[in-house]
Amino acid sequence: MRLSTERDRDDARAIAVLHAAFDAGIVFLDTADAYCWNETERGHNERLIARALSTWTGDRSRVRVATKGGLTRPGGRWEPDGRAKHLVSACQDSRRALGVERLHLYQLHATDPRTPLSTSVRALASLKRDGLIESIGLCNVTVGQIEEARRITEIDSVQVELSIWRDHHLLSGVVKYCVDRRLHLIAYRPLGGPSRHRKTMNDPVLAAVARRHDATPFEIALAWLMDLSEVIVPIPGATRIETVQSIARASRIALSDDDRVELDRLQPAGREIRLKAEERTPVTPDLKVGPTYVMSDAGPTFSQDPDVGPTFRSGEEAEVVLVMGLPGAGKSTYAQTLVSDGYHRLNRDETGGRLAQLLPALDRALDSAALRIVLDNTYVSRKSRAEVIRAAAARGVRVRCVWLSTSVEDAQTNAVSRIVNRYGRLPGDEELRSLRKKDVAAFLPTVQFRYQRELEPPDETEGFSRIDIVPFERRTDRSFVNRAVIVSCDGVLLRSRSGLRVPLTPDDVQVGEEQAVILRRYRDAGYRLLGISWQPEIAEGNQSPAGVEAVVRRMCELLGLEIEVEYCPHAAGPPTCWCRKPLPGLGVLFALRHRLDPAQCIYVGSGPQDPGFARRLGFAYRDADVFFNGM
Repeated sequence: MRLSTERDRDDARAIAVLHAAFDAGIVFLDTADAYCWNETERGHNERLIARALSTWTGDRSRVRVATKGGLTRPGGRWEPDGRAKHLVSACQDSRRALGVERLHLYQLHATDPRTPLSTSVRALASLKRDGLIESIGLCNVTVGQIEEARRITEIDSVQVELSIWRDHHLLSGVVKYCVDRRLHLIAYRPLGGPSRHRKTMNDPVLAAVARRHDATPFEIALAWLMDLSEVIVPIPGATRIETVQSIARASRIALSDDDRVELDRLQPAGREIRLKAEERTPVTPDLKVGPTYVMSDAGPTFSQDPDVGPTFRSGEEAEVVLVMGLPGAGKSTYAQTLVSDGYHRLNRDETGGRLAQLLPALDRALDSAALRIVLDNTYVSRKSRAEVIRAAAARGVRVRCVWLSTSVEDAQTNAVSRIVNRYGRLPGDEELRSLRKKDVAAFLPTVQFRYQRELEPPDETEGFSRIDIVPFERRTDRSFVNRAVIVSCDGVLLRSRSGLRVPLTPDDVQVGEEQAVILRRYRDAGYRLLGISWQPEIAEGNQSPAGVEAVVRRMCELLGLEIEVEYCPHAAGPPTCWCRKPLPGLGVLFALRHRLDPAQCIYVGSGPQDPGFARRLGFAYRDADVFFNGM
């Protein structure tokens, strides 16, 4: 990559480096169409390799070139594009740049959050069926994504960052998954990148092993990686001839058992990969559905199933319980049920610091009399869970996973309820960002969206003794007995005479006589009359809070009714606040303020997001035309 992306690149020097690689016996090159300065010269690195091969006098048939598509370089930025149309076009361009009819290995360079992975993989599968590529690879993926892709087509390789300094994919399970299934694991940045250069050069363990082999610490770091498994292929990025020669020497180093013991101290997670399959302790998972998690407006509870759940019986062996679920799923509440049953709780939100800093606390707890421990942070990834499982396994302690399978809609409602109960109101997004520094419960909805994107569901192969799935059920506080009609006002009660989205002045407000009649009937039957609105004109500078209040007052005057209205003042675009539909913030605010029973409330709307808003809150939904006009 750096032969094409460095600002001081030199094509002649780059070709000399590639010729030195071929002369040294290196036969596998990894490139990409995006290895260039910017989009105007896409394919620069591929063309460079093609020139180097065409001018080398050795046996070119032995050299295999893998390339990648799915990243673009507009203005020098790195932006994913996993659309099928783009991948097909990029593949054609790579074939032309490399001067081949068929690509040896074509890899999806990055997953595109705007494109389903299945769409990208099916595009690669079609290229293979058409004979344009020989093998398919994926880059920077999780175990779940690899499995999703393999359900569509055969996957031949996975490329991730891996080095003696970088254990993310050792702990995430990706490396073990590939080793167990004989999938080639292409390890990029195998020396840790430029930031780890000095650390590698000065590390005493690497230096000691290097002296025994008359090698450099960098060569030992590469040899350690290749020694883990024959399916692991490191791809160090060389920009100098002497570096290429060093890489070739590394492939000839045979580590001894004593070397491995010393190197495993630097990266303990590597030892497990090196173990032979028959030496691994098989895991017999026990997947059960646990007690039901119940959220009420008075607080969450759990209905206990006698067969599963938090009860720890006298005489049982030590256990670590890892509680996972969406932010707002009820992890803290569930953990408290275990604490009351004798478990010792460890939580980063209470102790501060990073998640990894809980591991020493876990070790100390296991050393003490606390043999029953619960951790209830957001363990979204296999990597974060692996560190807990490994720490417990080192002490011979089993780890049980409790997964609160709360939907994002329910978790959103729980999160907003907690915020409103705590502050007596719904803080704006900027205030929540400030509050978040001291209050972990004061988060924005983007936190839950990110969890959804990054979630790797728990799997028995991670080493859990059991996985309990705890379903969610919402129950309303019995003191919440009031009922209401909540109207989405925009275009319904707030109609503009001049044709605007909503009226900006009192003179522009228009209401229908039939609306007043219907609402008065509900008021007389004991329903509260409430309204919600979206006022992005405030963020755009075309309206003010005082202006909105004047418009609402005029609406109430024309209807002859008192209607309490709350509104979202935030701009258009992806919602980052709790008060923008379909997020439930304004509905929760009303429900807690007036102690509403959702089952007795009617939500009246006219937009595509309104049914989802009502569903989140448990309100009955009515279309505005039907509700007011009987249409």
